[in-house]
Amino acid sequence: MPGPGAGTAKAGKPRVFAADLHVHTALSPCAETEMSPGNIVGLALEYGLDIVAVTDHNSGANARAVSEFAAGTGLVVWPGMEVQTKEEVHLVVLADDLALLEDWQELVYRHLPSRPNRPDVFGEQTLFDNEGRVTGVLERLLLTSVDLSVDEVRREARRRGLVCYPAHVDRPAYGYVSNLGFLPPASDFDLIEVSSRLTLGEVKAKLPSLEGRTIVISSDAHRLEELGPARTWLHMGQPTLDEFRAAIVGRDGRKVEAL
Repeated sequence: MPGPGAGTAKAGKPRVFAADLHVHTALSPCAETEMSPGNIVGLALEYGLDIVAVTDHNSGANARAVSEFAAGTGLVVWPGMEVQTKEEVHLVVLADDLALLEDWQELVYRHLPSRPNRPDVFGEQTLFDNEGRVTGVLERLLLTSVDLSVDEVRREARRRGLVCYPAHVDRPAYGYVSNLGFLPPASDFDLIEVSSRLTLGEVKAKLPSLEGRTIVISSDAHRLEELGPARTWLHMGQPTLDEFRAAIVGRDGRKVEAL
């Protein structure tokens, strides 16, 4: 069932928002060129999503374009990033606003190897403006690891007031479990993402230690056909990251509901 329009929410009694918190644009070299601001926003609205998070690999350079394209549509866009740590573990990082994400991006870029992208091998890294037009490409290779550990990324994100959690822990590649062999303690991460490739019941049967943890189900969409059906229900007073933090810990009737 679709959640209510994001633009009608007010602080106070929680309402239900349909969210996909892991979506790539064509900036990610492994994403299709069709992942433009216009296509992402249009399809998200068609599927009844209220919130999407833009989480490209090791960069937030297209988050502003998608956020500004979505302005006035009723779709809320949270700026974010998917960071690849030196253990080759993917972590989702979400910011309250674009300025915070741009500050975070400066940190990530300082720890990202300075190598040119090879579009023939990895794919193009396309940049857009706020009207969805292609403005160029990012020359620096994004599809690689930063020289920061999982713990270092987590600590830096928390210090800056960002939300950080492991991505797609059920997958055999670039996941916390596949690369480190176990789920992190709840004291490290109070939120865990699983992919939509299996049902939540199947994921918990595979990873019993997920029981009792707060979980989001996200698409990790790299192409349009993956965007839409995957969603998590966020019970919040309004579609803000502060409310999301309250939902993660179950405060004041807020909650995260993955089905």
